[in-house]
Amino acid sequence: MLTATRVDGEGKATMGAQYYGADSENGDRIDDPSEDALFMLISDLNDSDNTFVVVQPDEDDPVWFASVAVLDEGGYEIVRRDTTRNEHEVTTAIGINDIARDLTIWMAARDFPGRPKSQVSAF
Repeated sequence: MLTATRVDGEGKATMGAQYYGADSENGDRIDDPSEDALFMLISDLNDSDNTFVVVQPDEDDPVWFASVAVLDEGGYEIVRRDTTRNEHEVTTAIGINDIARDLTIWMAARDFPGRPKSQVSAF
């Protein structure tokens, strides 16, 4: 099983995702996965015993999720759902690079409690 360990400001190891986690059917988990980590999880999918990956916030009733599932005919089905924005999109794709990049961009736009709001300033 894959897990991430964080080091806090005092150099102490902490466990758990700060914002969200990615879980595959076979039990692999990566906290706050990078684009490369998503690529790895999707690459490990197969059509027998590890058919999907779900990414969602680490909370009791998550308001959004994204999933990637292997299709019988080849390629992947990608589902993105965000109830706070009334979004529900289902697409298919073949390229794992594109899927990992698109999910990373999509997740960066989600709201996370406690995450500092990004600020744009004009010079």
